[in-house]
Amino acid sequence: MCRKVVKSVFFGFMAMFRGQFPVTIDLKGRFLLPGDLRKQLPEGAKRFVVTQGFEEYLLMYLVEDWDPIAENINEMDDMDPEVRVFKSMFLNPAEDVETDSAERAMISKTLYDYAFITKDMIIIASGDKWELWDKVTREKYVARNKPVMPAITGNISQKYDNPFKKKKKND
Repeated sequence: MCRKVVKSVFFGFMAMFRGQFPVTIDLKGRFLLPGDLRKQLPEGAKRFVVTQGFEEYLLMYLVEDWDPIAENINEMDDMDPEVRVFKSMFLNPAEDVETDSAERAMISKTLYDYAFITKDMIIIASGDKWELWDKVTREKYVARNKPVMPAITGNISQKYDNPFKKKKKND
């Protein structure tokens, strides 16, 4: 089964991943890409980019989805102090990751430490990428945000023209 692909206004074609996948990190820092997650990948996909997320998690992209994002970010004006901070925190720590013959991926200790990831990790599909969370950190995040989710949903529905309504297909 191939991943679902949708057209992106900005980046051409990109993946739309689904699901949450608990994984265990071994002593060498490797984790097995779960079978249900691998089924969503294009055939032969073994190369990824992992970087710091916007909170206490990591982001993992297919290389072909990451490259246009990195190009857009690199075009931003380095004279802007906020751009420099953004690049420093998001673009600069990015690492190439390739799965081995056993479909395991290895991420650096530096990135694991940024997200406080220890042994138990959760991979959460997030559209064209995955969020990599420490299990306990994710549980705390959900507990903290669950009570405000109805208000957030209402705000987003107003701000982004109700993302829950079905879009009409353009022929």
